[in-house]
Amino acid sequence: MYGKAFAPEYQGALTTLSVNSSLTDVLAAGTEQLRSAERAGQHQEAARSGLAVAEAHRRLGRIGEADRAWKASYRAARAAGDVGAMAWALWSGGTLARQRGAFALARRLLELAAELGERGGDVVVRGYSLAGLAETGRIQGDYEAVGRLHEQLLAEARRRGEARHTVWALEGIAQIHRNTGSYDTAYALFEEAAQIAGRADDRRGHAWALRGLADVVSVRDGDAERALALLSEAERTCRAMNLSSALAYNHKMRGNVLYRAGRHAEARELYEQALAEFRAMSEPRGEALARLGLAKSRAHLGRDRSETAAELADLVRVLDRLGLRHAREMVARAQEEFGTPEEPEESGTPGAVRAESVR
Repeated sequence: MYGKAFAPEYQGALTTLSVNSSLTDVLAAGTEQLRSAERAGQHQEAARSGLAVAEAHRRLGRIGEADRAWKASYRAARAAGDVGAMAWALWSGGTLARQRGAFALARRLLELAAELGERGGDVVVRGYSLAGLAETGRIQGDYEAVGRLHEQLLAEARRRGEARHTVWALEGIAQIHRNTGSYDTAYALFEEAAQIAGRADDRRGHAWALRGLADVVSVRDGDAERALALLSEAERTCRAMNLSSALAYNHKMRGNVLYRAGRHAEARELYEQALAEFRAMSEPRGEALARLGLAKSRAHLGRDRSETAAELADLVRVLDRLGLRHAREMVARAQEEFGTPEEPEESGTPGAVRAESVR
């Protein structure tokens, strides 16, 4: 039913790269091809190879380089009159904006990418851009609106036999179910995603699915050892492919598993590690989630109550600014658990945004 997973963002002379290619290898090949295309004045090839460079930088957590690369790719595509390449560059820029926590910008860029993809007849970039919009909404907790879009994109991916996009959609829908307490459904969807990714040799998708399974196994079953084993398997893939962001989220989840098992000192170490990794790649969403886990672990280990209160209050402000609904609700629960409720707001001040989690 599904063919082998492929990476449509590797284009032009780089189509021989695999979806499982190490990001350092992608960056090296892309940079070499980009320089060659620029020397030859080949705008279209510069746009296509520049896209791979932008995506490699983004996934390695090199935000500044990724920002410059996608913009350069867009300029080259525009110079070549290649509408499809322009759409792919905007998709990359929108994905980067979401990673940086700039959700309004992410939506604008992804909407433009979907529009250009449709205008240029590139069904793949249109689908990826719509998927990006769906993921942006899911991350912010707008489940009702984007749940239907996830289902639509899943149906389209199944119909075309696109393993990688099917896996992405299954994982997104599974995450919504997990965050709303439907653990059995979430587990079944993560399990299907892992199976499809495994058969299609989509190692990145498989690693994310294993992380989702570990989360459910920990929350639903209380089986910390099995959850940690799943995360260890996923971590090997993350390290082999240099998936910096996925590795940081893996470490944050390992902290979650240890925290739920009452192993607070070990959890603290993992949260500290994940926090450093998120800060190194300027990923505010992951940073906030790691800070929350770290604050809760430290509270259990005897941290002064006033310091915990100050940390959680600051996280409220951060998450309200980012608009992460579920994570915001998690902070509120932590404030109740540790007896540090936020101060009532003054009359006339709008209520804080409620909030949710992310991959």
